[in-house]
Amino acid sequence: MSYTTLISATDLAKNLNKPDWVIFDCRFSLADDQAGFRAYRQGHLAGARYADLNKDLSSPVKSYTGRHPLPDFSELSRKLGAWGVSNRSQIVVYDDASGAFAGRMWWLLRAMGHQNVALLDGGIKQWQTQGLAVTAVLPKIAPAQFRCYLDQKQWLIASDVENGLAAKTITLIDARTPERYAGLQEPIDPIAGHVPKALNRPFQANLDQNGLFLPPEELKKQFLALIDAKRPEQVVHMCGSGVTACHNLLAMEVAGLAGSKLYAGSWSEWIVNKNRTVAKGTAA
Repeated sequence: MSYTTLISATDLAKNLNKPDWVIFDCRFSLADDQAGFRAYRQGHLAGARYADLNKDLSSPVKSYTGRHPLPDFSELSRKLGAWGVSNRSQIVVYDDASGAFAGRMWWLLRAMGHQNVALLDGGIKQWQTQGLAVTAVLPKIAPAQFRCYLDQKQWLIASDVENGLAAKTITLIDARTPERYAGLQEPIDPIAGHVPKALNRPFQANLDQNGLFLPPEELKKQFLALIDAKRPEQVVHMCGSGVTACHNLLAMEVAGLAGSKLYAGSWSEWIVNKNRTVAKGTAA
């Protein structure tokens, strides 16, 4: 059996020692970019490699990009091979934020043509809540070869978003908090507000009180109410920098609403161009 969206701690524990399974720890903090790696060294799931949001899952920031540009996919493919990932591997990603950061790696691998990748539902917190062990021992890795089959149709650039909104062929969903979406506060980016016509669905709405994803039928009901008559393939997700937007994209896949896309640059890229319009308030 392969896992392509979510995997429970119970199911992962049963498969943890399988040779063709590769686990990635994606813990990260925007406030302290070393915090995730420190946490990893203190204790992680057995065999887990560490993937850094800034260094591994993004390219260096430039004057015309957002805060987390898409990585060089050739370089990421090389790293995956060095981490022991092959095209036959079942990959599991996790963090300590219910998928807020690990969802980025889930999406990147899918865009690279690797379907057998799943997010650990509830992350390392759920793992430990169930009494499952962590270790500080670093994994012994046998390198493999990973071949990338990149599908560039999985994401949009800013001009695609502008044209799609103007033609009313896409629905844009912003995964940031309501306060950031409305422009009431902006703790990270230099300009507050949202893309005109974008709808707001904070990624936290996908989760229950325990940090687990809502049941598929509930997610489906909520997303269908949001996107109205649009097909899933017409839905585009964004956030501050193209990271937590992947959480909403994953939630739609869990709900059986497959095929939505990512606006990779997101808000931090949108505002680089001063000619792009900015909206404020709670209305799209």
